[in-house]
Amino acid sequence: MLSRSSFGRQAQRALQRQCRAQPANRRGLAAPASGSFNYDTGDASGIKYASRDMSGPTTTLALVSKAGTRYQYLPGLTEGLEKYAYRGTERRSALRIVREAELLGAELQTTHSRESLIVGAKFLRDDLPYFVELLAEVATKTKYLPHVYHEEVMPLIALAHKKFLASTKEMALSSVHGLAFHRGLGTPLYPSSSTPYTKYLDADTIKEFASAAYAKGNFAIVANGAEHSDLSKWVGEFFTDVPSSGAQSLQSPQTKYYGGEERIAHGSGNTMVLAFPGSSSYTGGFYKPEIAVLAALLGGESSIKWSTGFSLLSKAAFKHPGVSVQTKSAIYSDAGLLYVVIHGSAKQVAGTAQEVVKTIKSIAGGEISKEDITKARAMAKFKELEHGQTIMGSLELTGAGLVQGGKPYQLDETAKAIDGVTEDQVKKAAKSLLDYRASVSSVGDLFQLPFAEELGLKV
Repeated sequence: MLSRSSFGRQAQRALQRQCRAQPANRRGLAAPASGSFNYDTGDASGIKYASRDMSGPTTTLALVSKAGTRYQYLPGLTEGLEKYAYRGTERRSALRIVREAELLGAELQTTHSRESLIVGAKFLRDDLPYFVELLAEVATKTKYLPHVYHEEVMPLIALAHKKFLASTKEMALSSVHGLAFHRGLGTPLYPSSSTPYTKYLDADTIKEFASAAYAKGNFAIVANGAEHSDLSKWVGEFFTDVPSSGAQSLQSPQTKYYGGEERIAHGSGNTMVLAFPGSSSYTGGFYKPEIAVLAALLGGESSIKWSTGFSLLSKAAFKHPGVSVQTKSAIYSDAGLLYVVIHGSAKQVAGTAQEVVKTIKSIAGGEISKEDITKARAMAKFKELEHGQTIMGSLELTGAGLVQGGKPYQLDETAKAIDGVTEDQVKKAAKSLLDYRASVSSVGDLFQLPFAEELGLKV
């Protein structure tokens, strides 16, 4: 096992090492990639890990735990646990962690989604042992001190709360997930005014939640830009104190889709979100690649600068200047949500919402060219691979797949599935949207924003 002093000397030499020439056997930026996005996986005493040896001098490492808002048993727990990362462990103070990261030229970051909490770091490839050990300390030896909660964690949660309330888009997306899924995936991603998180949160409850989030089987270690044998070695060496279970179990029942409508008055903007049942993650049991193609076909945002774009909704939005439209397929472990976000002035949002429903009906009725579907299939495949190339996107998908489904999210396989989507599948997917109850959230000037039934949607 590497000693404490060896890590100290390593940190002191970091700046000099960055200035040296790269070793002859290190893969440089110009080294050819394998052409595959696939991860190698393994298990070290119950700890799942995955790696992808991408070309380049840096490594990105993440601890992905099943501790997203879906799994929190009290409001704000996920946000609180995220904000405690790197705040100090039994071996390192927060100041020491920050200074050592600076000396090593590293970046530390944390984030969360509805299903996952991600604690990550980006650094030079040679520093992998140091950061694997640091993540092990974050998981098993963080100090959940009351004064840290009140002086550092609580203000950050309050700031997230204020940002949420100021954004009509965030409020509408949170609302539409609640309509679609109720509890579980419907739990707000960030604390809101209707969530009395201060009543439930303190350092002890966050510590209790951490014991479950960082128990064996509830998290995975994922690396981009690391040799698999190296990651296997260090995970096996440093993650030896991981408990088998926590004080609480992290459970969430099978997701059920509900649908409905919610209208929230707001004076800072206008947003409508029209949502429908979608596709689960590839590692889940309800994967539908045609939903990704349908999302690309609807589109909204132009991928070409100074152009309105060629997707169906970008053409429809052109009739309503100043409005923005975006279609997304949100995938989760056992469910999905296909939604369209419309933002702008109340009058333009109302007009565009009518165009969205009209467009979906035209696809369902077969009033769409084969060329448009071909272009949408290519765009869906591109977006899938592009997202997999983004560091945090690939780490979260892979880690969540390992934890929740026992297998990594292999992008090569999903891209192949998208390639096989037919024209009939896309049309049937569009028709199914109209057959189900929609989830419709309107935030803004409710006098002008239409009701779902006025758009011709079932709620």
